[in-house]
Amino acid sequence: DGVPVVTEEQLAQLGEGLVAYVKPIRSEELTRLFPQIPGVQPGMQLFALVGASGRPLTVADTRDAAIASAFQNELHTVISTDLIANGWI
Repeated sequence: DGVPVVTEEQLAQLGEGLVAYVKPIRSEELTRLFPQIPGVQPGMQLFALVGASGRPLTVADTRDAAIASAFQNELHTVISTDLIANGWI
């Protein structure tokens, strides 16, 4: 009681335009996240830069390139736990 409730949507909007996270993806997922990108060779490891709300921002072939894109757009990056679990960092 008396504790403000923040919805998941409101929480996501708090960092929009300020925070993005790097998410490892397979090339097969690319069309779902970035429908405007033409088909890419299956089986490739890529890295998506995703906004705080979950909106895909860009895709890169390396984690460093995705982080550089965030830096160029003045976004603070958060690293997905998938990167740690798979030994990519």
